[in-house]
This record gives sequence, structure tokens and C-alpha cells, in this order.
Amino acid sequence: MTTQHPSPLSMLLSRPTRRREFISLLGGAATWPLAAHAQQAIPVVGFLSTRAPSDDPHLLAAVRQGLKDAGYIEHQNIAIEYRFAENQNDRLSALAADLVHRQVP
Repeated sequence: MTTQHPSPLSMLLSRPTRRREFISLLGGAATWPLAAHAQQAIPVVGFLSTRAPSDDPHLLAAVRQGLKDAGYIEHQNIAIEYRFAENQNDRLSALAADLVHRQVP
């Protein structure tokens, strides 16, 4: 007559304290992918214009649509840093410097 030995897993789960530890470990492991995903930074794109945002809203819509066509949706998987000189071209260098300082491509 052959006796069957219990598996290591069944031995582990047979003790109430170990069972709770095992379940806690599984629960923690299940959240690792979520935590890793939440820590990933989304890409950032800089948008620099000589005009005011209200001057050409169709241009902003076209930029967003082009990004969407490429698979990027603002506030979901891409961020856009907007800078507008509002027809004051002397502000362009400071606005560009701000984007560079923030390391926005």
C-alpha cells in the first residue's frame, strides 16, 4: 500500500496562521502590476505658440487630433505643456526656456 504525502502547498495552507500569510502574500502580489503601472510617467509634449490660445482654437484641435490619430489622448496617455506668447514675440525665448527648464521635449 502506497501512502501519498501531502504537497508542500497543502501543508502550508493547513495551518490557519500560514494560510492568512499566504493569502496576504497573494493579495500583495496581485497589486504589484497596478503599482508599477501607476508609477510610469506619461510622455510630455511642449506646445509653443506666438499667438493666444483663443486666436486659433482649430490649430489646437488639430494638434490634439493628430496625437489622437497616433494613439495619444491628452490627460490619458500624454500630457501637453502649452505656452502662448499672446502676440508678444519678445516672450517666446522665456517661454521656450521654461519648457527646456522643465525638460519638456
